[in-house]
Amino acid sequence: MKIEVRDVPPRAAWALEQAGVHPLLARLFAARGVTQAGELDEGLPRLLPPAALHGAPQAARLLADAIAAGQRICVVADYDCDGATACAVALRGLKLLGAPRLDYLVPDRVIDGYGLTPSIAERVAARGADLLVTVDNGIASVEGVAAARALGLQVLVTDHHLPGNALPDAHAIVNPNQPGCAFESKSLAGVGVMFYVLLALRAELRARGAFDAATQPRLDSLLPLVALGTVADVVRLDANNRRLVAQGLKRIRAGHMPAGLAALLTVAGREPARASTFDFGFALGPRINAAGRLADMTLGIELLLTDDAARANELARTLDGINRERRDIEGNMREQALLRVQGLFDPAQALPPALSVFDDSFHEGVAGIVASRLKDQWHRPAFVFAASGAPGKAGELKGSGRSIPGFHLRDALDLVAKRHPGVLLKFGGHAMAAGCTIAREQFSLFTQAFEQVAREWLDEATLTRRLETDGPLPPEYRRPDLIDTLHREVWGQGFAPPVFSEDVQVISQRLVGEKHLALKLRHHGDVVDAIWFGHTAPLPARARLAYRLEADEWQGVRRVRFVVEGAEDDEGL
Repeated sequence: MKIEVRDVPPRAAWALEQAGVHPLLARLFAARGVTQAGELDEGLPRLLPPAALHGAPQAARLLADAIAAGQRICVVADYDCDGATACAVALRGLKLLGAPRLDYLVPDRVIDGYGLTPSIAERVAARGADLLVTVDNGIASVEGVAAARALGLQVLVTDHHLPGNALPDAHAIVNPNQPGCAFESKSLAGVGVMFYVLLALRAELRARGAFDAATQPRLDSLLPLVALGTVADVVRLDANNRRLVAQGLKRIRAGHMPAGLAALLTVAGREPARASTFDFGFALGPRINAAGRLADMTLGIELLLTDDAARANELARTLDGINRERRDIEGNMREQALLRVQGLFDPAQALPPALSVFDDSFHEGVAGIVASRLKDQWHRPAFVFAASGAPGKAGELKGSGRSIPGFHLRDALDLVAKRHPGVLLKFGGHAMAAGCTIAREQFSLFTQAFEQVAREWLDEATLTRRLETDGPLPPEYRRPDLIDTLHREVWGQGFAPPVFSEDVQVISQRLVGEKHLALKLRHHGDVVDAIWFGHTAPLPARARLAYRLEADEWQGVRRVRFVVEGAEDDEGL
């Protein structure tokens, strides 16, 4: 691993500091591309206007007409946290805006697969819907939309994924990544797109005289859900997304949130008043995602829809149990996958440039998580395959892949498909995450073909793990109150949380729980406790470490603790 330090433009840092930003935050923000204090304004008036989102006005008219006619609107969701929160935002928001008849349907990951399929369209029509609204999916559902229209349904697609060569023939499409859309924030999550559609709908209803600016329904109660889905989907936190997340966090910290979010925070042992983006990504999001991976995402959506605290607590406990099961399955799969990877290569030789693993015991619902763990552990593009559980698909394997910077996973699959026609039965995705389906007997050929593409595209520099940091931490900032200040900010994908790095003296080290390294370090003359989770190899007497900060509380006293993220030249093998 190579530890690198972000460049801090001095003029930007100075300008931020002069505008009243804390000196440490000014340095951190400047290193992340912020040049003036206005970019840090979290106020709702600074949100990009919904009219700028291509298709939003048409979507608003379609929804307004449906509401006026008393039509039945059915939301077709996705089975991850973004899809669940987008569905809840759609249903809650449409109800606030007067929609009298609402329904939703979420595909089963195993049986239905992803997106609006013709069979899903048939089920929506059978439930008596007039208008079908997709959330967090649909932009690639050309056949599904055609089937829905043939059944007499009107179709509104709201999505944020990249479109294919052809757009579906929907009555309206809202997607910041569709051709012709000039909306500045291309990184809106699916839940963010739906929230913007609701803003546009409210404006349309206001123009029709349904209410005025003083009597219109408030939609800010939806922002905690928007914030959760945005962070959980790991979209880039540009200025607009950071405002959405900041506004959601503000309401959660004040105790204003749906009953389901309050219940999830309780079962996760988190305090609402100190909620952070870390809680979204590592406590709430995984518990909702677990429903879609191992059970039925309806559980997650019902949790986000209920206003009954007792029902919310019951559902939150159920999801917590499913998440514990998911962690057990993932842990077993990860151990098996690591053993298989270790058997792929001669320890005296270099690791292969790409990894593909399969075992009959693997569960397709957690394949993506395990692929991500393998990618993190070995710094290689990784695919994890599991036997398909869909009816009539017994001979197929479903793969989920994760990639490293510099290797476009979807393009790699496209090249494999061109070189070996028929190997990939289906594939899709993005640069960093993708999925595919192959016949069981083609696993070896896929492994060889995928590895060959990686061998051609990746060089030693790309295969070297790099960790961007914010350099040394001045000792005067090593305080619990300053950690609280850092945690209150919005951090995430594209706006990385602070990680500091410097040479330290290792005073002592010992294993705790058989898999974590507890350390005492000398930092600018003072002894500081540190922990390196999941790491057991001892460190030398002096080491260059990358670490983040946390406040560790013991017997009522809060102290600073370093959480080690990596060490220079350590490969974690």
